[in-house]
Amino acid sequence: MTATTTSGPGARTGAGTGTGWTLHPDRGLPADPVLRSLARQVLEAIQHLPIVSMHGHVDVGLLERDEAFGDPASLLVVPDHYLVRMLVSQGVPHDALGVPRRDGGAVETDPREIWRTFASHWHLFRGTPTRFWLEHVLVEVLGVQDRPSAASADATYDQVATRLAEPGFRPLALLDRLGIEILATTDAADADLGSHAALAARGWSRVVPTFRPDAVLHVDRPTWRTDVARLGERAGIEVTGLPTLLAALEERRRAFVAAGARATDHGHLSADTTPLDPAEADRVVVAALRGEVEPAAAQALSGHLLLEMARMSTEDGLVMQLHPGVLRDHDPRVHVQRGPDVGYDIPVVTEYTRALRPLLERYGHHPRLRLVLFTVDEDAFSRELAPLAGVYPAVRLGAPWWFLDTLDGMRRFREAVTDTAGFFNTTGFVDDTRAFLSIPARHDMARRVDAGYLARLVAEHRLDLDEAVETAVDLAYRLPQAAYPPLLG
Repeated sequence: MTATTTSGPGARTGAGTGTGWTLHPDRGLPADPVLRSLARQVLEAIQHLPIVSMHGHVDVGLLERDEAFGDPASLLVVPDHYLVRMLVSQGVPHDALGVPRRDGGAVETDPREIWRTFASHWHLFRGTPTRFWLEHVLVEVLGVQDRPSAASADATYDQVATRLAEPGFRPLALLDRLGIEILATTDAADADLGSHAALAARGWSRVVPTFRPDAVLHVDRPTWRTDVARLGERAGIEVTGLPTLLAALEERRRAFVAAGARATDHGHLSADTTPLDPAEADRVVVAALRGEVEPAAAQALSGHLLLEMARMSTEDGLVMQLHPGVLRDHDPRVHVQRGPDVGYDIPVVTEYTRALRPLLERYGHHPRLRLVLFTVDEDAFSRELAPLAGVYPAVRLGAPWWFLDTLDGMRRFREAVTDTAGFFNTTGFVDDTRAFLSIPARHDMARRVDAGYLARLVAEHRLDLDEAVETAVDLAYRLPQAAYPPLLG
């Protein structure tokens, strides 16, 4: 990842050289020359395949409006919690990065000044996936000519701003430009889905919703009663206890299926699916409606409701994605000041084998359940997740996620799970990004990792080259399609 001023294919040049900034075509591939040659052949077969982006957090309203993006800072700096957390860790305050305050207090609002702060700290991202993704976005997508630095900040800002003003860089045009065949958004259970309907009416049915009911499955959240009231209003069912809560969730799932949804998504702290006696579960819901729920009871109900979500998936066919193991908003002071998603979500040790046993006892062999498991606790890959996926037909392993969606993290994933789960009990790559322009960058990284891993299997005579290429196509394109099949014609 180091800069160079040498000439030749893929040479990288620094800011101010006048020769432009390019990326090495072999970036992320193995250093060994034998493996690199094989990896190039594998990568060539998959590098330009369409992108199947089945889990992400791009705002569907941005796509429906299809307006030109704002300034470079509001697009690439302010909302990127990967980027923000690194700068904050080095003493750059949130205010200087334009991250809003909940109380409306003053923060930096000059986008050029925010960009200067980012560019002058570019060196902090050396060796990180953030740099790998941003380089791809800046060079391959936006055509930036100079590497970010204090000296090049204004020039790079102007280059990005100019490109974003072009009609071909409107959001919907970028779906084609970036090769995105299908894009799944993540939407609250009470979402009206109007933007998806409007897009579908205009011929953009490849933008599909994903059902995310977290806000109403955790009854100890401060906003739960407000959220569950909105859920009931949207579903046309007054929530008075467990039966009506489940009925409202089922009604909303039907609306999501009708809008083209293929999956649900669940961000629980643990993977617990222990069932409660229905009467006890109802008692907890009723108490929560009065604002009297106890933390232990709330946690137990969350596990019970996760089991109910699996039951519903066996009925409506929605793929069930589980993203446990993150302690959200680790610093309560920052959460009060800034809100969520500003870099203070931290992984915790996560147990799956016992936690998922109730769910898998009931539904692990059910033909209509597809349970996709993610983790940020990589010790669980070989110890628990690969063995579970390697025997239960309902289980698939999601791609390395969040703190593990890195070159080295994805290599470790392949090495940890392939022995037990193989390739075909995984989903291929799932990018899980809020940053629209980083979608191709993340898929490019994953394809390079898989090309390198498969090249090693070929070099060790464990696969033939044609098998490696076929497997790479499966991982990059066919497996995501198969893992998230359409439910409507």
